[in-house]
Amino acid sequence: MSTILLVEDDPDIRHLVSDRLTNGGFDVVGAADGPTALCAAREQPPDLVLLAVRMPALCGIDVCRELRAGPVTAPVPIIMLTARSRPEDLEQGYAAGATGHIVRPFSPGELQERVEAALARAGS
Repeated sequence: MSTILLVEDDPDIRHLVSDRLTNGGFDVVGAADGPTALCAAREQPPDLVLLAVRMPALCGIDVCRELRAGPVTAPVPIIMLTARSRPEDLEQGYAAGATGHIVRPFSPGELQERVEAALARAGS
C-alpha cells in the first residue's frame, strides 16, 4: 500500500481528499501546515506528496523546495494542489520541483487518476 502525505491547511478539504484516497486503497498521512509536513516527510518518507500551494507559516512552494533539497525526500513525487491555473503559477511549482499539479476544483476521479499515474511513473 502506497503512503501519501497530504498537506492541506483547510480541514474540510483535507478530510475529503483523505477519505477519497483511503477508500482508493492508499495510506494517507495528513499535515495541516508546511513545518509539520517537512517533519513527517523526513521522519517517514511517503511514496507521494499532495501539497497545497497556499498555506500559513510556510507555503507549498517553499515546502516543495525543502523536500527536493533533502536526500531522503528528493525523489518523492510531489503534486501541487492549487486554485491558480495561469501558466506562470504552474511554472513556479515546476521550478520548485513539483512533478505535477491538480487545479481546484477537481473531481474525486481526477484526483485518484493523477495520484495513481504519478505513483506508476515513480515505480511505487
